[in-house]
Amino acid sequence: MPLKTNNLKFTIKTKTLSAFAFLLLATFTVSAQEIIDETTTEQAVDTTLTNGAIKVDGVAAVVGDYIVLDSDIDKMIIQLKAQGASLQGVTRCQLFGKLLEDKLYAHHAIQDSIVVSDAEIRSYVDQQIQQFLQQFNGNMDALLKFYKKEDEVSFREEIFEINKSNKLASEMQRKIIEDIEVTPEEVRQFFNRIPKEERPRFGTELKVAQIIIEPKVSEEEKQRVINQLKEFKREVEEEGKSFRSRAAFYSDDPGSKKSGGKLPPMNRAQPRMVKEFRDVAFSLQEGQISEPFETDFGFHIIYLEKIRGQEYDVSHILLVPEISDEEVLEAKEKIEKIRTDIIDGVYTFAEAAEEFSDEKETKYQGGQLINPQTQDYNFELTKMDPELYSQLQGLENNTVSEVLTDTDRQGNIKFKLVTVTDRIDEHDADYARDYLKIKELALNEKQFETIGKWQDEKIADTYIKISEAHRGCDFSSNWLKNK
Repeated sequence: MPLKTNNLKFTIKTKTLSAFAFLLLATFTVSAQEIIDETTTEQAVDTTLTNGAIKVDGVAAVVGDYIVLDSDIDKMIIQLKAQGASLQGVTRCQLFGKLLEDKLYAHHAIQDSIVVSDAEIRSYVDQQIQQFLQQFNGNMDALLKFYKKEDEVSFREEIFEINKSNKLASEMQRKIIEDIEVTPEEVRQFFNRIPKEERPRFGTELKVAQIIIEPKVSEEEKQRVINQLKEFKREVEEEGKSFRSRAAFYSDDPGSKKSGGKLPPMNRAQPRMVKEFRDVAFSLQEGQISEPFETDFGFHIIYLEKIRGQEYDVSHILLVPEISDEEVLEAKEKIEKIRTDIIDGVYTFAEAAEEFSDEKETKYQGGQLINPQTQDYNFELTKMDPELYSQLQGLENNTVSEVLTDTDRQGNIKFKLVTVTDRIDEHDADYARDYLKIKELALNEKQFETIGKWQDEKIADTYIKISEAHRGCDFSSNWLKNK
């Protein structure tokens, strides 16, 4: 079913750039917010650069308080190609329509008093800059030259405006659909409306379970690491030694080691922050160094350098305890015995997972993995993580794999057993078997219809001016207000 909001379809290929770099490239098309009158849309906008040069750029459209420049479309094309996007069959008009949608969302987010945290946005900017600098070996001048920017301040401000506009747009979209739900009856009606020959076909799906055994770090090794961190703390506090130099020489965090342990500014609104790290950081006073504490990454000490409003400037030193060869061998022997006991019928795989697995997230579900995309236990074979697929290849239902070697986030070795607990072959959608997938499709349709209705209403109520050069586009939405 064609969707009004689906102006842009493209596939992003996997690249080595980080998620933050992708985010910036994908959205580096937002113009500065500006309120202009109708006559301005028929003229060129002069933008004075910091070196006094004049850049002339035509206004393609005005949507509420936002403008879209002709160059925004060109930027979008360049940046999508840089990401590896396939633009085959995608027209400039479709890209232009996507930009118009983004501005409509952002404009009404402001009208609806949706607030986004400037501190959070600036934290994202700091992380993005760091990620970009990695691509240029830390050379800021090379980075600025690549993006044709005069100085770091203006570069940061432009990225800030881009992120803020896109955050407003995403929050507006979330608000539009946040209360949308579907009843079982709506799901049934949705399914029955699909002609039998047009019903979706679902690929082969597997249910997968695993048992993880990790070599245990000795208490002596943990205490050695804690003592070393305490000594770093003493040297800084009592002898005036540099926290940064100790982080640069000794920290096991490759991401912050080069910057002397310095992390991007933290604030309480930051998502996905390790709880233990967050709790310690926000309990410190300015200039204070924490006692050693443990997270899943290892042992840390944190130095709170400065508090600036809601932002905390922190540095840390991470030390990861070493695992001895004897502890690795002991873990391997343990999992080999578990495998033998399962095969011999001493335990079922689920019983062994609950009894022995070191993976807290799965052990109490019999080792059953949850698909992060669908939040159920089914993994579609063609969309499965390649590493997991290779571990399951050729494995029959309810047979146990050989002992597999894996690594954790710190690169430490761990051992794994996997099994396929159920296999559903490729099939046409079945209402009972595939209810959750059908429900998701029904919900998506209802959300798209809600967004489409919202767009129709807001386009009618919002000041929109499309330049003559773009009025020939065949928009799926009524941007020209001629319907």
